[in-house]
Amino acid sequence: MKFTPEDTQTLEDILTWRRDTRHFRTDPIPPETFEMLQDAFERAPSVGNARPWRVLRIQSPERRAAIREEFLRCNSEAADSYDPATRVEYLKLKLAGLDNAPEQLAVFTAVDPEAGRRLGRRTMPETLQQSTAMAIFAMWLTARSLNLGVGMLSILDPDRVTKIVDAPENWVFTAYLCIGYPEFEDDTPLLHRKGWQENTRREWDFR
Repeated sequence: MKFTPEDTQTLEDILTWRRDTRHFRTDPIPPETFEMLQDAFERAPSVGNARPWRVLRIQSPERRAAIREEFLRCNSEAADSYDPATRVEYLKLKLAGLDNAPEQLAVFTAVDPEAGRRLGRRTMPETLQQSTAMAIFAMWLTARSLNLGVGMLSILDPDRVTKIVDAPENWVFTAYLCIGYPEFEDDTPLLHRKGWQENTRREWDFR
C-alpha cells in the first residue's frame, strides 16, 4: 500500500498533538473504541514476534484506590527530594490522571515468553521491554487519532504495583496508563508549558 502526502500530514498532526494527558473527562470509552486500542497493541513490532506485553485492565475500585495511594506516597517522597523553592513548583504540577480517567491499564513485560523462542533477544534481553514500549506507543498514537488522551504514570514503585494488581512474578512492570477524553487539547508538553523542562530539538551526532 502506498500512502499519500495527506496521510503523511495526518501522521505528523497526530505526532504533534500527542501529549502526555493529565486532565481527563470522566466520559466512558465506547467498547468498540477500546477494542481498537487493543488491536493497536497486537499490530506493534516485537523482538522475535514474541509480543511480550501483558496488559491488565484495572477496574476494581479497591485496586485503583491502592494505586492512587501508592502514587501519593511516591510523589511526596519525590517532592521532598527538591530544595524548598523547587518543591513548591513541583507540587504545582498535576502529575496524574488517576481521579478521572475512565480506563487504567497496568502494562507488564513477560521475562521469558515462550513465543518467539528467544529469537533476537539472546544478547539483548532488554528488547522485550523495548517491544512493550513500542506497543504502548502504537496504542498511544491510535488513541490520539480517536481523540483520546493517554497519560503514563511513572511515579510508582514497580514492586508495590505488581503486588497491588496481583501480577505473576515473571512479569516486569513497564507502565501504568490512564486513558480517556482530555479536558482540553494542547500541542505543548505540560512540563514545557509550566517552565519545568523545555521541549527542545536534540540534534543527531555523526560518527
